[in-house]
Amino acid sequence: MRLSEDKVRHMSHMAFDGLVRSGAATFGPDDAKVRREIRLAMTRWLKAADEIEDAVRKVIRSYSRNIVEGSPEYDVMFQKHYKEELARRGKG
Repeated sequence: MRLSEDKVRHMSHMAFDGLVRSGAATFGPDDAKVRREIRLAMTRWLKAADEIEDAVRKVIRSYSRNIVEGSPEYDVMFQKHYKEELARRGKG
């Protein structure tokens, strides 16, 4: 996970507060439990995204010619393989 635990906690609080302010959800008296579940879900999602990105980078590095990260060609290849990896994992 490339974000600090503090940043993930802050983002989970922002998500919770946004849900409450918008009226999209109402929660009982145990707000801390809901906030914790949001944080855990975000952490799992971020870790999965990191794993997918690492797998995609590995595939691109395996090409016989060097594709420079940040180049338009790299970006196209990254998106293509990212979508394939999501589908392979049943997430896309």
